[in-house]
Amino acid sequence: MDKFENLALLTDFYEFTMSNGYFEKGMKDKIAVFDMFFRRVPDNGGFAVMAGLEQVIMFLKELNFSDEDIAYLRSKNMFTEGFLEYLRNFKFTCDVWAVKEGTPIFPHEPIVVIRGPLIQAQLVETMILLTINHQSLIATKANRIVRSAEGRPVMEFGSRRAQGKDGAVYGARAAYIGGCVGTACTITDKMFETPALGTMAHSWVQSFDSEYEAFKAYAEMYPNNCTLLIDTYNVLKSGLPNAIKVFNEVIVKKGFRPKGVRLDSGDITYLTKKVRKALDENGFSDVGIVVSNSMDEYIIRDILVQGAQINSFGVGERLITSKSEPVFGGVYKLVATYDDNGNEIPKIKISENPEKITNPAFKSLYRLYSRETNKALADVITLYGEEIDDTKDLEIFHPNHTWKRKTLTNFKAEKLLVQILDKGELVYDMPKLSDIRDYCLSEIDRIWDEVKRFENPHTYYVDLSQKLWDIRNNLLLENNK
Repeated sequence: MDKFENLALLTDFYEFTMSNGYFEKGMKDKIAVFDMFFRRVPDNGGFAVMAGLEQVIMFLKELNFSDEDIAYLRSKNMFTEGFLEYLRNFKFTCDVWAVKEGTPIFPHEPIVVIRGPLIQAQLVETMILLTINHQSLIATKANRIVRSAEGRPVMEFGSRRAQGKDGAVYGARAAYIGGCVGTACTITDKMFETPALGTMAHSWVQSFDSEYEAFKAYAEMYPNNCTLLIDTYNVLKSGLPNAIKVFNEVIVKKGFRPKGVRLDSGDITYLTKKVRKALDENGFSDVGIVVSNSMDEYIIRDILVQGAQINSFGVGERLITSKSEPVFGGVYKLVATYDDNGNEIPKIKISENPEKITNPAFKSLYRLYSRETNKALADVITLYGEEIDDTKDLEIFHPNHTWKRKTLTNFKAEKLLVQILDKGELVYDMPKLSDIRDYCLSEIDRIWDEVKRFENPHTYYVDLSQKLWDIRNNLLLENNK
């Protein structure tokens, strides 16, 4: 979990067997290009959210093989001494491009691009995938939940249900990128300045002789930030009356206003209506109602439609684990190599499943925005160095169903892939996490609402330039002879 932890052996074992082979076959300095991309959006959504880049950067910058690592690999009796000595002196010197964290991303787009010596690019596959896959999954789920709340704050409450400590820490980081206002995970606040939030658990209330005494003790300790959990015994018969009593006897008398009450069980719609009515009648219309009862985007949407009176949400296991679909599915594929003269040789993976056919060559990625609405119109994957002239109309077409065409006018083109490392040296200014979150929400605002639907979202256009399509088509034809 520590950002400087040596994770050089966190690879699939085949990365070492292949790299040993590359070394022995004289291919260690062969230049190659790998793309990371994903094939489908979780939960059948319209887009995903890029996250995890900062941790990838830290891994690549710190990557080295210790004496213990070398000794372990030697013990497998599979690797040559020449290869092990190469690892002992290993330094990552590849070029890296990536889509910035917080950017809405779509299937088949290159979101991380690695270009450099084949061994190096191969050995970082697993860490790139597991890092981007996990955080993008959670950021995407968090944003769905945040959007369902319709402007009400959402807090990430899932630390105790996460898959291990890294799932809790980096899941909370990703949830913040996706739009959550904070997290229950204290160490994430320390590491990344995601606001740590929380008040009490049922055990606090149960630890006192009565619910009233528990509320009174808490209010006396935190009079300027008091939210009481009112469902330990009975919400309407004891929890709410005791909370109102303590608000009057402690909080108001000290010159403060209570912040809220929280519900963690029961019929949320029914109870929040009753609680809201009672709070208003007792002079506490400014007191918020927080709920945290196995929420997700669908439950939140439904109870709000039913008129639930909720000011903010705490969402746990269904967010931190992306319970409805806990796999992001990003892949890492070779797309080009170079000959001894520096000429690029595009590579393609072919499958009987059209979804698994890769886009070859070293590429760039553009997003095209309407100059009138500032909304995203389409993305276009091009060859690296190929420019899109946004002073002219542009015809785009579906990569597989090429008769589907559309002419874009009055648009502006923005490159999405930015260079992160140049020959292993950092050339990118890593933003603060709060800035990434702000950027994420502003970029999602530039996506049409039709693409943001939870069910049957409009399919966003991701097309290939004519030059890239020609290379792809020619490779398909050549390999079909």
